Amino acid sequence: MIGLLHAWLLEGSGSNLWTRSVVAGLCRLGETVHLVCQENHPDRYDFISAAFRHSLAGEAERTLERETPYPGKCILHQPILGGTLPVFVPDRYEEHSRAVPMIALDTREIEDYIELHSRIIERIVRDNRITAIHANHAVLMPVVAQRVRRETGVPYAVMPHGSDIEYAVKKDPRFADYAAAALVDAGRVFAIGAEMRSRLDAVFPGVTELPAKIVELNLGVDTARFTPVGREERRANIGRLSAGLAGERRGRTAELTKQLRARLASGACGDELNLALNAAAEYDGKTPDADVEEKLAAIEWESEQVLLFTGRIISMKGIQSVIAALPLLLDRVPKLRLVIVGHGPLREPMEALLYALEHGDRALAQEIVVRGRALEGDLEGGGGSGLEGIADYFLDLARHGQLERYFAIAKERVSAQSVVFTGYLTHRELRFLFPCCDVGIFPSVVREAGPLVFLEALASGCFPLGTYTGGMAASIDAVADELGTEAANAMKLDPVRTTADIVARVPEAVALAPRYRAELARVARERYDWSKVAGILARELESMRGA
Repeated sequence: MIGLLHAWLLEGSGSNLWTRSVVAGLCRLGETVHLVCQENHPDRYDFISAAFRHSLAGEAERTLERETPYPGKCILHQPILGGTLPVFVPDRYEEHSRAVPMIALDTREIEDYIELHSRIIERIVRDNRITAIHANHAVLMPVVAQRVRRETGVPYAVMPHGSDIEYAVKKDPRFADYAAAALVDAGRVFAIGAEMRSRLDAVFPGVTELPAKIVELNLGVDTARFTPVGREERRANIGRLSAGLAGERRGRTAELTKQLRARLASGACGDELNLALNAAAEYDGKTPDADVEEKLAAIEWESEQVLLFTGRIISMKGIQSVIAALPLLLDRVPKLRLVIVGHGPLREPMEALLYALEHGDRALAQEIVVRGRALEGDLEGGGGSGLEGIADYFLDLARHGQLERYFAIAKERVSAQSVVFTGYLTHRELRFLFPCCDVGIFPSVVREAGPLVFLEALASGCFPLGTYTGGMAASIDAVADELGTEAANAMKLDPVRTTADIVARVPEAVALAPRYRAELARVARERYDWSKVAGILARELESMRGA
C-alpha cells in the first residue's frame, strides 16, 4: 500500500503532471495509492476512485466514490488547510486565499503547516495500513513524511523536482536544514537524471549518506495520449480540442486585447504603459482565452509551419527570447505561426513587445526590455530586468549595424496574426495541440531538472528545441543516442546566446521535422512511457519496505 505526498494540485505542469501521471501508471499496474494533495476536482481524473477532505479534528468527509477503469485504485486525501498554502512561486490557487512563497512565512506558520499534515497523514497511514511513502520535492512534504515515520515506522522516499531547491532550499537556510534532515532519514532519494543527482550533491554536501540512497528515475510521457497525426489530420485534432473546451470558464477576452492595442497606439509609455498592461491583465489567468477556438481555427494547419511554446509566461521560462527572434524567423520562414500556451505576468508585456515589433516602434520595444522586471513583477526573485537577454541581443545587433534592419524587418513581417496566445490549457487540450505543431521550443533561463514538455513534444512527433543545460541537455543527449547528431544538434539552444540561436535553429528544425516525426514518437514509446517509470518506482518502494 503506497502513500504519495504532494502539496499542491494535479492540474498543470511540472510536479503536478508528474504526480498524476505516475499515480495513473501505478493504478494501471494494479497498485493501491493513497494520494495526499490539494486537488479540488478529483472527479476530473479517471484514476481516482474515492476522495476525502480531512480536518485536523479527525473528521473525514467523503467527496467522491466511483468505479474506475484501472486494475488498481487511487484514494485522494485533501487536508483542510484553512487558507494559507506555502508555495515556491506565487500563483492563484482555488480555495486558498493566501498562497505565499514559503520563504516569506515565519517559522511558526511553517511548523503549523507541517504539524497539521503530519497529524492527518499519520491517521491516514494507520487507518489504511500504508507500508511505504513517497514525498514530492525536498520540502515540505519530506519533513512531514519524516515525522510520520518517527510515529509509525513507515519508511519514505523523497523526490526533489528542482523548483524546491531553487526557490526554497537555496534561498533560505531554514529549508536547507529541513531538507537535509529529511534526506538523512529517507530510505530512497529519486533523482530525475544525472543533472539532478549532481545538483543534490552540490546542495547537500553534508548529507554523507545521500549518494548511496540515490536512484535515477527518468521522467515519462503518456504515449497513448500524445501521438503524431498527419498534416491532413491537424484541423480535425484542433476540432477535438475545441469541443473539449465547451462549457469551460474563460479568461482573456478579445475586447481586452483590443483595448490594450488601442492604448499602445495612443503612445502609452511610463506609468501609462503600466496602467495599460495592468488593465489588460484583469482576468482569470488559469483559464483558456474566451476566443481561443476562433484563434486556433484561423491557423492554416494544412500549410503553415507552427512553432509551439507551452509553459508559464515568465522570463525564467525564456519566452522573451522567442518573441525577440520572431522578426528574423519570419524573414526566413514566412509561413511560420507562433502559438503560446500558458499564463503568467509576462503575457501582457510580451503582447506589448509584439505590438512594438509589428509597428517598428523601437522606443517602445526598448522601454519594455529595460523595464522588464517592473512590468513583470519580481515574482521569481533576483534582480535585473528579467529581459537582459533581449537587451544583449539588441546591443549585439547594434554593434554589427543590424538593429535598424531588424526593426524594419519586424515592421514588414510581424503582424497581429503572427502569434496566437491561447491562455491556459491543460493536458486534456495539449494532447491534441502538440501533434499539430511542427516544432516545440522551450528556452528556459533556469536549469530545468526534467522538462516534461520536451518528452510530450517527442511523443507527438513535434521536433523539440531547448536550452542546452541541466535536464534539458540530458534529454537531448539521450535522444542523440537514438537519432544521431544531426537531430540532436538542431535541438540545442545556447543558454547564453539564446535569441540568436533560436534564429539559427528554428528554420533548421522546421526543415528536419517531417523527416524525424515518426522516429521521435518511437523513441518516446520505447524509452519514456509513464508505465515504465511507475514500475521502477513501485519496485523501489517495495524494496524499501523490507530494508
